[in-house]
Amino acid sequence: MSAVFSKDGVRGLRISWVLLALALVTSAALAAGSYWFLQQEKRDAITLAKRLQQSKARNDAVKREIEDMRASSTVFQDLLDRGILQEGSRLDFIERLDQLKNSHGLINLEYEIDPQRVLTLADGRVFNALDVMGSRVKLRLKALHEGDALAFLEDLSTPKRGFNAMSRCHLQRIERASADVSSPRVEASCTMEWISLKDKVKANAS
Repeated sequence: MSAVFSKDGVRGLRISWVLLALALVTSAALAAGSYWFLQQEKRDAITLAKRLQQSKARNDAVKREIEDMRASSTVFQDLLDRGILQEGSRLDFIERLDQLKNSHGLINLEYEIDPQRVLTLADGRVFNALDVMGSRVKLRLKALHEGDALAFLEDLSTPKRGFNAMSRCHLQRIERASADVSSPRVEASCTMEWISLKDKVKANAS
């Protein structure tokens, strides 16, 4: 026993103690390093999952935008085909009024067309590329038959190009003061909106 713990014995074990200490330090370092890498892997996995989720959300948003653009493109083309997306021509509208008056045999037609203005939509909605334009039109007409007046108003409110919204119309019978069969039997007073869409981008470019 005394030989083991003698000075010579202690000096003989010094290298072993040093090696043991180095082994313990190395083990502790490896354990700490392994724990750090494990935590880093967890953090990286969480970050990657978030990035994947964000990427999926962006991808879904892009898909929705593409679908919206396709749907909008269809609606936009329909507006173009119907002639709504164009500057409203006052002269063309007046010529159409006169044409419908003659084709439906109206006895008298008077009208007032207000200047074109930007319409305020009911929900306050606005469009970045388009302005909804409208002109208020007041009509006073007389016809020999009620059917002639109704047919005129129906054709006027459903044009092949553009869009007209009839907001108010009052139709009444006229009592004949004479036996003249050519005198009007009905009269109507109507208010309508002559509506078109204006391209903001094109307007700003010009």
